Amino acid sequence: MTPIIGTYECKIDAKGRVLVPASLKKQMPAISDGFVLKRSVFEPCLELWPMTEWNKMMAKINKLNPFDKKVDAFIRRFMAGVKIVDIDDAGRLLISKDLMGFAQMTKEIVFSSKVNIVEVWDKARYEATLESDDFDFGELAQEVMSNISFDE
Repeated sequence: MTPIIGTYECKIDAKGRVLVPASLKKQMPAISDGFVLKRSVFEPCLELWPMTEWNKMMAKINKLNPFDKKVDAFIRRFMAGVKIVDIDDAGRLLISKDLMGFAQMTKEIVFSSKVNIVEVWDKARYEATLESDDFDFGELAQEVMSNISFDE
């Protein structure tokens, strides 16, 4: 899959409907296949998974031992709040109330690419996360990327 690129600011209405920007929709694979919307594991945001990417992840999770207590707890939490969603003919995505509550979404949200999925954030929380002084990004980049070969 080609990586999804960009950050997009949008408005969400009281019913949880958001118009997906056209430039983002063009990058989304097989919109007709649908998407999975779920809670993020590490952040107070949501993740929008194209169905093809979700199916790849489910194949990996299916290989875990369901009789391992930690695996059982992981799967329960990973799958909490998971919803199958579609982008309707008007280009809108409906975010359920429970997922909006988890991500503490107000009127302004951000779609932010995360390689092959899209994070969906409350705009103020997204900006606060980017501005956080919890770590040095340069140091993190060095730690994460320094062992990757760029010769390919």
